[in-house]
Amino acid sequence: MNPPSPRLRRRYSAWLITLFCILIALVAVIAIAAWATLRASLPQLDGTHVVSTLSAPVTINRDALGVPTLQGRTRADVAFGIGFVQAQDRFFQMDLLRRVAAGEMSELIGPAALPLDRRNRLHRFRERAQALIAALPPEQRQLVDQYTAGVNDGLKSLASRPFEYWLLRTQPAAWRPEDTLLTVYTMYFDLQGDEEYRILSRAALRERIPADLFAFMLPATSHWDAPFDVAVPAHDALVSPPATRPDWLSTSKPASVAAHEAGSVEDGAMINRSMIGSNNWAVDGAHSAHGGALLANDMHLGLSLPNIWYRLSMTWPGPDGQMRHVTGVSLPGVPLVIAGSNGQIAWGFTDSYGRYIDLIELQRNPADPLQYRVADGSWARSTVYHERIAVKGAAPVDLPVIETQWGPQIVVGSHAYALRWVAHDREAINMNLQQLEGTTSVADALHVAQISGIPTQNFTVADAHGKIGWTLAGPVPHRDTATDLPNGPLSDLPFDSATYRGWQGYLAPDAYPSRIDPPLGRLWTANNRTLPLDEAALYGDGGTDLGARASQIRDDLLALPHASERDLLAIQTDDRALWIETWRHVALDALDADALKDHPQRAAFRQAIEQWNGRADVDGTGYRLVRGFYFSLFDAWFGKLDATLKATDPKLGYRAASSRHEAVMEALAAHHAWVPDGFADWRAFMLDRIDHTIGQLPAGTKVEDARWGERNRSAIAHPFAQMIPAWLPWVRDSLSAPHDELPGDFYMPRVQSPTFGASERMVVSPGREQDGIFEMPGGQSGHPMSPYFLAGHEAWVHGEATPFLPGSAVHRLELRP
Repeated sequence: MNPPSPRLRRRYSAWLITLFCILIALVAVIAIAAWATLRASLPQLDGTHVVSTLSAPVTINRDALGVPTLQGRTRADVAFGIGFVQAQDRFFQMDLLRRVAAGEMSELIGPAALPLDRRNRLHRFRERAQALIAALPPEQRQLVDQYTAGVNDGLKSLASRPFEYWLLRTQPAAWRPEDTLLTVYTMYFDLQGDEEYRILSRAALRERIPADLFAFMLPATSHWDAPFDVAVPAHDALVSPPATRPDWLSTSKPASVAAHEAGSVEDGAMINRSMIGSNNWAVDGAHSAHGGALLANDMHLGLSLPNIWYRLSMTWPGPDGQMRHVTGVSLPGVPLVIAGSNGQIAWGFTDSYGRYIDLIELQRNPADPLQYRVADGSWARSTVYHERIAVKGAAPVDLPVIETQWGPQIVVGSHAYALRWVAHDREAINMNLQQLEGTTSVADALHVAQISGIPTQNFTVADAHGKIGWTLAGPVPHRDTATDLPNGPLSDLPFDSATYRGWQGYLAPDAYPSRIDPPLGRLWTANNRTLPLDEAALYGDGGTDLGARASQIRDDLLALPHASERDLLAIQTDDRALWIETWRHVALDALDADALKDHPQRAAFRQAIEQWNGRADVDGTGYRLVRGFYFSLFDAWFGKLDATLKATDPKLGYRAASSRHEAVMEALAAHHAWVPDGFADWRAFMLDRIDHTIGQLPAGTKVEDARWGERNRSAIAHPFAQMIPAWLPWVRDSLSAPHDELPGDFYMPRVQSPTFGASERMVVSPGREQDGIFEMPGGQSGHPMSPYFLAGHEAWVHGEATPFLPGSAVHRLELRP
């Protein structure tokens, strides 16, 4: 064939160029259309918007961070405004919260969410929420109804549905009044759900080890405990060995543990499952720099974009004619400020980790599995409910829920249990927390906390008169320790259905433990045991923290005769790793001259931990190495025991069974105990663990370069970020916060991991809000194209003292009736 003529070649080239231009133009049109569609789902910030359910206009002023200040004539009108702004900024997040609680994620996501829905639908929380919403007092129901109307109007008023629904190719469903209560049920899962696995882990452990070893491995107290009114520094106390040394506390593990010899788990790979956070404390007026009481609160939770909390400030005239001014954080889905200040009181929360779940092993009738033996010797019969789980893109799934008189049945291995949970009772949720908006004294605030229906929390408050106080907020079961707790108030093992009687209702407000103006002038909580054991038995131990954080906070507070707001922020961001000093000394003792000879990496290890400044800061090479050494010891002592427990259920383990495993390890170190087979002595065991730690460092990382910041980088992202393919990194990055190096870790005030940490930091003196401090991860908006998606995030990363109150208005929107 003859080659094409130059003319034909030119025509062919022109055709290819034209086609290429058309394709480029088509891609550009699609990109512009997608960009315009996504931008159309951004909220309205300025102008006016007409609605039909307001009694008077509501103004919404936003500052440079996008924080809204809402002003209305009635509290119900303000609730409408809150619903409007939360829906426009965060509706997809609200949708996830209600669906997680109701077990309805599969309807939105598809079959991948079925395991979550099967687990959560068991509790039938939507039905419970519908019953509770119908029983709310008229004022509270009006608040929820107006909020619901605001949410749906805010959603409908967006020019385009939130971007997540375009990607999911679905439409958002309208908000219903019971969805507000479902949002609170989500927090029950988050704050109390792990108690179930604590009980199951203890039961599995009890089946495998003798009683004296069980008691040693699950201590009820330790030298780290920092209850109120006790001012002995934790580092001055010694780890006390058992009064009588049992035979199994020897240089070798007891046979029951030796059967599960050393595992090889990467440095800290399992710690996120057992990480506990949240701190709050109060300083009375006599011990502050300005004579006003101070409240500090940093609630630690899982971190994602957007943040769990939504900042807001609201103003309206109260029934007494006085203007109400409330500023703080709300939970998207709920029309209340959860933690904040009203100018007269400032309040905050930490999880109490009391005992709010009972597991009752069912003695089932072999002839009829739905029948189970009860305390009077008779057979009771379960009821079966069929829950229909809608699944996007697939057929609906029928989930039979077996309901006993105490709660739903769960099956773990060969055991069947009834799960009784405070969350199932009508006392679990109400809107009484709203009363804090008009409360003016510590005493009145404590009463409001005691009648509030929320997951039971440590409630700490300061008032404008210089007073401080603490109590529990939320329902506390009324237990008879003689009959309801046959295993002892702290053992937390399953009950037997043939003898179980359970708690008898709930404590009356005047029976709650409380503190007002303690002699030390300070109150502190950090998920620890806050009370002496006799008082703590009122609400039990559902996994209270070791106490290292609490004791460090206590000592920091007592070292300040007159504290300022910035002093308290410094305590919130205190990353001194006092708890790990024991393990630093253990490692140094092993690394003597003979151990370093011909071992340059060991020598580098010793030099790094000798020169370390004692902090878990981003440059903390010594911290990373000692921490790795600590985890290598845990794995050697308990790694395969954990593997055995997890064979029953992946959520079981020794850490789940005991939050005081650190104290157990300290006792083993003090005795040079439980040296595994194959080692000549304790020193050889320690050197092996040091070598193991060095070997666990990433390939190419020198010992002297193993900085903590490289290990502890932020991984805070929108839930959709993990769905973005690797070949679109810029899209993934647009849905994520920068991968900053983060200081802090567990067992210190600045609790921090890549995806867990302070969901807010707040320091405020009521009446002096202009001097208060606030910061949080992420920004106000859940939309990556919003200027408020990450606004303020950098201040949180660096622990900067940014204002508690919103700044000057940058945008103004008026909702008109």
